[in-house]
Amino acid sequence: MLAATEEETNHVRNYMASEAPDLSVLMMQKVYSENILSVRHDVWDVHTDVDRWWVITEPMNLYSQDQFPNMDLAVTFHVGLCLRIPRSARQKLSELPIEPFAECYRSMQDASEALEQADEVADYQTVGVRCRESLLSFVGAAQRVLPWTAKEEPPKKADLRAWTDHICSVVLPGATNEYRRALFKSTMENAWKFVNWLTHSKTSNWNDAEAASAVTEMAITMCTSAVILHMRGVPPQCPACGSRRLSPQRGHHSGTPDVEFERPTCDKCGWAGDPVPITDVPKDPDPLSTKVPDGDCVIMSSPLRALRRPSRNPSEDKPQ
Repeated sequence: MLAATEEETNHVRNYMASEAPDLSVLMMQKVYSENILSVRHDVWDVHTDVDRWWVITEPMNLYSQDQFPNMDLAVTFHVGLCLRIPRSARQKLSELPIEPFAECYRSMQDASEALEQADEVADYQTVGVRCRESLLSFVGAAQRVLPWTAKEEPPKKADLRAWTDHICSVVLPGATNEYRRALFKSTMENAWKFVNWLTHSKTSNWNDAEAASAVTEMAITMCTSAVILHMRGVPPQCPACGSRRLSPQRGHHSGTPDVEFERPTCDKCGWAGDPVPITDVPKDPDPLSTKVPDGDCVIMSSPLRALRRPSRNPSEDKPQ
């Protein structure tokens, strides 16, 4: 059994009440937690007066333990279901907490789509161009939120190496961040070198294009996360209890209803930081692509033809 906050417990209890109003929850406990593709999935074992259910979070869904007696099978099915959500139902780019870096993520999406159709050298070069645009877009956005403050003349806007050094020095200062700075800078600079080579190469192949897309996504994701944490004033750990389980919380103030604010909160003790206004929220209907996680396949012992829905009479839930 894993530790759970009162807020987490109430959230699961309220979810069960909304999904299974005819059932009474007798006992519930968090039994497993795993980070998959940067998303934490918690697994709850829920006992009702009729049967038992797995409740898996982010997004929250429930699975009958009659159909999924093995917890690993339920988690695998849940993650697969999340990845197969119809494109129209996926989280939109404008809803992602990446302001003001949406433009570079749009270029990353373009690169991913170009990679899916690539089969000739010219196509691989196109992937390189899209990746290059994405890196430059990130640097351009970072310049606006982290302006040059040194006495020396600022570097050219397209000088990725100089701006990467400046960005990392601002958001990851001090000796404790030495290795983080080195990793972020080297990843960004090597991605830049590789995509520029791919843009002009006459001997590239599909694996080169895939590598360019992957390293660009990794570099931008790491650096965007570091910049946003700096912008939002997120501490490395909770100043109240020392926990590192911090999550963003968004809301509006009655005095400024048109402005959205975000603040860091502690999942363990409930500490909340100072709210920061969120600006330049983009509007774009295209979702981000996701990658299938690595891992062993699970072979189901019998075909799953339908998912059970909670009800007081289990016979009503049998697949037709």
